[in-house]
Amino acid sequence: MHRSGTAMAWNVFKFCTALRGLGSVMILLVLGIVGVTYYALVLCNYGPALLAATAALDALVALAVLLLFHFLLVMLLWSYFSVVFTDPGGVPPNWRPDVDEERGETAPLSTTELNDTGSSRIRYCRKCNQLKPPRCHHCSVCGRCVLKMDHHCVWVVNCVGALNYKFFLLFLLYTFLETALVTLSLLPHFIAFFSDVEIPGTPGALATTFLTFVLNLAFTLSVLGFMIMHVSLVSGNTTTIECRHMRKKLLHSGSMILAGRGILLRFLETTSGIGSFHHTQRRT
Repeated sequence: MHRSGTAMAWNVFKFCTALRGLGSVMILLVLGIVGVTYYALVLCNYGPALLAATAALDALVALAVLLLFHFLLVMLLWSYFSVVFTDPGGVPPNWRPDVDEERGETAPLSTTELNDTGSSRIRYCRKCNQLKPPRCHHCSVCGRCVLKMDHHCVWVVNCVGALNYKFFLLFLLYTFLETALVTLSLLPHFIAFFSDVEIPGTPGALATTFLTFVLNLAFTLSVLGFMIMHVSLVSGNTTTIECRHMRKKLLHSGSMILAGRGILLRFLETTSGIGSFHHTQRRT
């Protein structure tokens, strides 16, 4: 296999067809995490705290946590299953563009234009053996072209595309709010594990509370980073897969430019190349 001077990036999507076997397993895993969280927060801690509260403030805090938790849980599950069951959008069989939006023409594209592989107006998917519109990409897991494909998410067992991206963003938002609430609510109980104070409850309930806090803290931090990334993608009117392609082009063009330079010039060119590309993207 021929290799260029630049280290070849490992394509993690090459063997994505194996993800089809996960199927409903990931959905059951998500529901399992939700169930463990519900058991730890509601049944082991704030439910009994509300029933046994002697002070009005303690009862009010427990009630507020329970109400907010259940509201966010309903919204989380609604947005999650909306992503799971909403078709991200596909290309109809034998689709053929009949309008040139860039030039304002209504005439069908000619055979010459359809066969022109260098045309930016249309593209051809060799796996689906059909034309595909701009910003449409082939998903190796789903085995079809998806409109404005962002990525294939194993957690929702579906592609995230044009028609379900809104639900995906809402799922990220409600997941972050829910896990952050659980983390903050269980923080006093987590701190109590490392103190000399006697903690009420069975060993199983205490272990579940500890595990739930760690899991929700990890999800809060990871989902926050993921949510910030997607907000930046939305603000730039791009997708995850498009951003990945732009990075590959940047690395390739940078390696071609630096190939004939000296070691000192290669070091100096590292930042200037990225800055030039950034300004070019903004002008377009």
